[in-house]
Amino acid sequence: MEWIRIFSDLPEAIMALGENKANTQIVGGRKVCMAIINGKLHIVSDRCTHNGESLGKGKINFAGEVVCPWHGYRFELKTGRCRSDSPDLETFPVKIENDGVFVGI
Repeated sequence: MEWIRIFSDLPEAIMALGENKANTQIVGGRKVCMAIINGKLHIVSDRCTHNGESLGKGKINFAGEVVCPWHGYRFELKTGRCRSDSPDLETFPVKIENDGVFVGI
């Protein structure tokens, strides 16, 4: 696994991504979906396991799940677990250090 610096600090991440919003980003050549929920950054694969739509186009619901815009499949951002009948998402670890915010790819 390679740790890639994506932001200088958490406030910069919040400014760039906003709170409770799904965002598609490319990190290390991979499309990922990033969302900040209650001040914590979560990163999962961007592709819905049901039909392949970008989850960055989806919404974050009251339970902290990303909801696919095509068919409403719901995925826990913390674990990647699908709440519908579809495979789970890949999740990526995040660490916050003095010199930045990093994701493990």
